[in-house]
Amino acid sequence: MSSRLLEKKVLITREKSQAKVFTEKVKAEGGIPIEVPLLKIECMEPKEYIDIQNYQWIFFTSTNGVHCFFKNLDKSALSLMKSVRIAAVGNKTEEAIQQYGFNVHFLPEQYTADSMTDTFLTEYPEPGTILLVRGNRSRDVLPEFFTKRNVNYDSIEVYETVHNIESKLMEALNTHSFDFITFTSPSTVEAFVKSHGQTYINNDPVIVCIGTTTEAKAKQVGFERILVADTFTVDGMIEAMINFNKRS
Repeated sequence: MSSRLLEKKVLITREKSQAKVFTEKVKAEGGIPIEVPLLKIECMEPKEYIDIQNYQWIFFTSTNGVHCFFKNLDKSALSLMKSVRIAAVGNKTEEAIQQYGFNVHFLPEQYTADSMTDTFLTEYPEPGTILLVRGNRSRDVLPEFFTKRNVNYDSIEVYETVHNIESKLMEALNTHSFDFITFTSPSTVEAFVKSHGQTYINNDPVIVCIGTTTEAKAKQVGFERILVADTFTVDGMIEAMINFNKRS
């Protein structure tokens, strides 16, 4: 076991099913992870019937979208997926897609929706019709871009992100002195504040964000000492904490 985060207490706020990997990585570096899931992910059936044959591309921007999409897909539609190209926002989303036996045809170099839009049409100027798989709190970067560029697309919501009202955030904040508080989405920042974490902002904690969009939300609510992963992944967040630890 490494000691690069030796005895550093790390608050992990991401959804429960996704927190385990983060926790194990912190432990592997000698840190002390404390899980307080601030969000719940609930799959939902699309409001409208989706005919896969109508699309040339399917865009996935999260692992949650992948799992909930395939959960709702019937066998006949599953066989039609082989004729559709797939785009993923990052390598974790790509790995989730591969679990269902499909390959990804487009992956941006930088793991953000903004980067996805910048490079996709350069490589595929005439993509046909796109199916965009989203959650209820997904950003509007892709829909706005497609509309602006006159790209034909349909959007479906396959999961809902809700605040975990059973979260024991205040208990954790009162019990532990955290070296790092981690946020993996703007929604986790919002949930932190709404779960009475606002008062903790004055303690000037070190915040670790998975990417620039989450960083912007953290700044908006008042956090000042913010680290951002160079690579927008949990591994990138771990490295950001390690590098900060070396400098301190």
